[in-house]
Amino acid sequence: MIYLSKLLNQKVWDVFGRVIGQLDDILVDKTEQSMPPIIAIVVKSSSRGEELIDAHSIVTLSPSITLNSRSDAPLIYHPSGHELYLKQRVLDQQIVDTEGKRLVRVNDLQLARKDNKFYLTGVDVGGLGLLRRMGMDKLLKGTARLFNKKPKSNVIPWEDVASIEHDDPLRLKVSRDRLVQMEPADIAAILDDLDHHTSKAFLEGFTDEQLADTLEESSVEIQQAVLSQLEPERAADILEEMQPDEAADILADMEEGKSEELLHLMEDEDEEDVRTLMKYREDSAGGIMTTEFASVPSDFTVEQALHHLRTNEDALEDEFMFYVYILDENKHLKGVLTLRDLVTSPLEKPLSAWFDEHTVTVSPFDSQEEVAYLVAKYNLMAVPVIDPETNEMLGIVTVDDALDTVLPTAWKKKLPRFAGR
Repeated sequence: MIYLSKLLNQKVWDVFGRVIGQLDDILVDKTEQSMPPIIAIVVKSSSRGEELIDAHSIVTLSPSITLNSRSDAPLIYHPSGHELYLKQRVLDQQIVDTEGKRLVRVNDLQLARKDNKFYLTGVDVGGLGLLRRMGMDKLLKGTARLFNKKPKSNVIPWEDVASIEHDDPLRLKVSRDRLVQMEPADIAAILDDLDHHTSKAFLEGFTDEQLADTLEESSVEIQQAVLSQLEPERAADILEEMQPDEAADILADMEEGKSEELLHLMEDEDEEDVRTLMKYREDSAGGIMTTEFASVPSDFTVEQALHHLRTNEDALEDEFMFYVYILDENKHLKGVLTLRDLVTSPLEKPLSAWFDEHTVTVSPFDSQEEVAYLVAKYNLMAVPVIDPETNEMLGIVTVDDALDTVLPTAWKKKLPRFAGR
């Protein structure tokens, strides 16, 4: 393989073996491809200054850089603005390894020859790449041979690279497409390692829904920082996309004036849900519940219930739907059934067959520890929250939220993420 570090500042020879200058940079195009082609090299000399020589003139890059033209008649390349300068714009920059789901720094760039053309194939983010730039790679390899060990290279294929630099033209649509395909939890972990300006650029191109999913997995500091960078109207839209309990937690941590501004910009129904949750202590069942859950009227049959879940707007918004809650006309909880039970039962079966006055429930004022105890005791995926005065069902606490303060963070992250997380 050929590495950029080994080419920089090397002499460039013409077809007659005369030195025309030194290589200062390499340009590639079509960065959305898995192997972007080299389209030009930047050659500098004291007598001629800087020249962009078209890649069609390149015969070899290693072990020497040779051209097929005379020094006085090189094939000049005229840039169109879509080129990417590897030394200037990629080397030493931070990038995201979308396969390894980590933030890394580019220590070197790997090139290769195929069918008489040269291509960019990957980025070296390992220690060997750094030592190669320092001219110490041969020493490392020699030492490794003494111990019968082969130095490990850490090259990421170009197709797994996405840029996050705030002033980097690598931030093309292809980079954003690669980033948004990552899991929100992985994106959130990368966000924690970025500075203010870079994190803002990193999130450009995300839809409101994608950004909401990411913020739900982020730290409080990141949530506040990201939302403060956005226009209030968009910040409110993103809060609407989040689970109501998550949005309530974020707004509760804001200054009162700012939180009120965002609440007023939200849709009336979303604002009402969030305000309801903000009334409860953060560590209570009401403070950690979500108001989005799937329910069906108590006088329905299985067939009617299935049709209702397919067509009702509130039901379609429920991304958990492990349980379906049977409610009467006053929103009193009559029973609970699993989605599996519902879809495997006879269509004519009435929902009254699942009525159960002993269903496990909690009050919105119960502590999070009490909810966690019930989840563990009865092996539940969610617990209904019931208003003790009106007996109305207010929401549910999902297992991951119930165990949030009980399990260490590392263990909690191994739980399945419900409610769209």
